[in-house]
Amino acid sequence: MMLQFLVGILVSVINIGLHALVTVVAVAIARSAGLRHTNRPRLHLMGVMIAAAVVLKIAHMFEILMWAATYNVVQAAAADTDLLYFAFVNYTTLGYGDITPVREWRLIGPLTAMNGVLLFGWSAAILFEVLRKTLEHLGLTEATGTSLPRTQRSRVDPS
Repeated sequence: MMLQFLVGILVSVINIGLHALVTVVAVAIARSAGLRHTNRPRLHLMGVMIAAAVVLKIAHMFEILMWAATYNVVQAAAADTDLLYFAFVNYTTLGYGDITPVREWRLIGPLTAMNGVLLFGWSAAILFEVLRKTLEHLGLTEATGTSLPRTQRSRVDPS
């Protein structure tokens, strides 16, 4: 059982490191794209959000591949098992149950699910922050501590 935990922790830490790297990349892309001036702010916002989501989705795909490779190395399932499908089902917590690990590695599924839940939540937080910052930059939302959007504040007569 200890070996299962150690392998699960190792793969989780690798995936967390990958996700941290991708977070830096996604935020940098969103920041550089979001700071550009545009005549179509809503379309620009959509582009920034799509780019950030695609980068994060690619990261999740690599993380799932990492789990599938781990399943292969430790022989966590029967030889004829589709390990990529098995990893997807575990990582996304879908839990079909049509594939189960061998008895010696039965904790690998829940460990994969814990990792997936954590990283999906992290991705949601990143997407929310990218949305918030881009909206703020484009003047499509109210800035903190004011009652008018930035575009209207500049037109208000101070007297």
